[in-house]
Amino acid sequence: MIDYRLATPVDGPVLDSVARRIWLDTFGHSASADDIALYLAEAYGANGRLITNLANPAHRFQLALDAGQIAGFAQLSPVWLDDPAIVAGAMQLSQLYVDRPWHGTGVAQALMRWTMNTARGLGATALVLTVWEENHRAKAFYDRQGFIHIADYAFPTGNQVDRDLIMQVML
Repeated sequence: MIDYRLATPVDGPVLDSVARRIWLDTFGHSASADDIALYLAEAYGANGRLITNLANPAHRFQLALDAGQIAGFAQLSPVWLDDPAIVAGAMQLSQLYVDRPWHGTGVAQALMRWTMNTARGLGATALVLTVWEENHRAKAFYDRQGFIHIADYAFPTGNQVDRDLIMQVML
């Protein structure tokens, strides 16, 4: 049975470690070792973006826990993308990560429900996200949730720049 709860800064070190591992499992093949190292140094660790956002009340994190182990998480944020196609009043799903053993178990759907319901409760008009164009599993999931591709985003992985899709769903 999966339990869900909001994350707090106390969860930071474990959540950071799990998120880093999931990121490497999903994207570690997609860039050079040097570019991966540069990205990881910015995104994870004691001074990384995840820990910083976890301490910021403007960002909300929902954890999915299986017997106390993090199976996945979602991060809902103010919009940090800058694109005219994003509707006013939107919020952003900055991360939705599910660890491989829990793929296909409903964890992603539950985290997405929490994200959409929380964004609606905060008065958001839409939800936006970015997804790497080569992440076919995630793209298919977002398509099923009603998201549509509205623009592209140049995602830096170290010095490498990848094409991410900006997707949006009205709430």
